[in-house]
Amino acid sequence: MAEKINIFDKDKDGVGSGAADGSGFINESHEELVKHLEADGYLQTPAISQAFRKIDRKDFVAPELQDEAYLDSALPIGFGQTISQPLTVAFMLELLRPKPGERVLDVGAGSGWQAAILAELIGESGQVVAVERIKELAEKARENVAKYDFIDSGRVKVITGDGSKKIEGEPPFNKIVAAASGEEIPEAWKEELVVGGRIVAPVRQSIIVIDKIKPDQFETREYFGFSFVPLVKSKN
Repeated sequence: MAEKINIFDKDKDGVGSGAADGSGFINESHEELVKHLEADGYLQTPAISQAFRKIDRKDFVAPELQDEAYLDSALPIGFGQTISQPLTVAFMLELLRPKPGERVLDVGAGSGWQAAILAELIGESGQVVAVERIKELAEKARENVAKYDFIDSGRVKVITGDGSKKIEGEPPFNKIVAAASGEEIPEAWKEELVVGGRIVAPVRQSIIVIDKIKPDQFETREYFGFSFVPLVKSKN
């Protein structure tokens, strides 16, 4: 059974408390947004804070929503999907703990914002494989991430497909993170994960953290108090 943790319990597991209900703080600049996340305890690791500063959220927001780019809230990107609330992205990346040289699977690429932050974290020796079910969003994610030269360099690969299924031809991943919520963690993700690897993903309205201890042994924690768009799967 998973250990259940309420994110509103202050300082539990070293992660700050606060609402994750989509009603975020208004920030005048990208730097102000990052400082707000740091002050509230959602950004704690220097490398993750630095990656947030390097990758400007405004580069991944629709032109008509540019004035809202630094709002700590999810924003629509079309097709019923959103660019995630910065608070939630920070919280999940602090749990994921990506390291230089790692291979990371990013399920639900959306705007490409999280994939770009991950690319900054895993460095030139790592790789992010971002999967997006909706073709138009995959194309937009690729276009957005390319602004940081992560596509041409091969540091980020954006694939159109069903992220809940195993990706053929790809080596195992050190970390797996998802941006949309399903009813359970797909077995394919556990199979694609190396021993010692970690999954951070939404299930219903919670964030689940799964550590792969042995090939057939996993440890699970649950953080509840979030809201996510549903994970889109193929009909086949």
